[in-house]
Amino acid sequence: MLRTLVSSAITKPLSSRATSVAVRSISTGFVLRQATSTSPASEQYQHILTETRGGVGLITLNRAKALNALSSDLFTEINTALRLYDQTDSIGAVVITGSEKAFAAGADIKEMKDNTFVNTYKTNFLGHWAEMTEIRKPIIAAVNGYALGGGCELAMMCDIIYAGEKAIFGQPEIKLGVIPGAGGTQRLVKAVGKSKAMEMILTGSVNLNATEALQLGLVSKVVPADQLVDEAVKTGEKIAAMSQPAVQMAKEAINKSFEVPLSAGLRWERILFQALFGTKDQKEGMNAFAEKRKPTFTHE
Repeated sequence: MLRTLVSSAITKPLSSRATSVAVRSISTGFVLRQATSTSPASEQYQHILTETRGGVGLITLNRAKALNALSSDLFTEINTALRLYDQTDSIGAVVITGSEKAFAAGADIKEMKDNTFVNTYKTNFLGHWAEMTEIRKPIIAAVNGYALGGGCELAMMCDIIYAGEKAIFGQPEIKLGVIPGAGGTQRLVKAVGKSKAMEMILTGSVNLNATEALQLGLVSKVVPADQLVDEAVKTGEKIAAMSQPAVQMAKEAINKSFEVPLSAGLRWERILFQALFGTKDQKEGMNAFAEKRKPTFTHE
């Protein structure tokens, strides 16, 4: 697989011959998924709604009475829908949203309150939440209202976050005698810095409004609540119109920067850059630029 090939490549110098072999070996088959006969819209879900808008898949959390509390079943449905969108060639990006009142107000406390250490450890409780980080296509979180605890963690597992004007981000788990368990202590500090992350997580009562989240870099854009989903879909459509091999490699390279030293990240980036010269889309994109016309990408 591409990840295995490049992972080994960043740990030791590549000879010119090895580089050539690596680049020739990487085809878009490693990046583009084969379409399946099952679409996200044809699946039967209890806790989410799905639809397709052009080249963008839209997932709406649908537990309004529970403020979209993230139960295990709900997250399983999110993962299922994301995998199906990831396997659909006509989809180039995915938007996840909730209601205007709550993106997701946290994990389902009623579901977990009686858990024991042995049970949570043996079943790897919350472990399946991380499956969405393996999705190759970009995911945009459109956050209205509350994004607290697991809701904030869900948003941070996405690649881009847009916020409605009344969005609220926070990690209040400490008030329940626990800590964030799905990335809050790791991703939040990278987004807002150590001091603010410590303040938010250790007090459980310091939340960020949309403007503060934008200023700190947690979100990319703040828009009126009634325009939020449309704005996120519009960005998704721009992404979907680009060469999908390039989009997915760019996402992988950016995410890798959080996990490896700079030198390894630069090597990873360079190999992926070189690999794209084996795609039809690179030829089309550069020829179109030289000929002063819009490119027509075929995602090959």
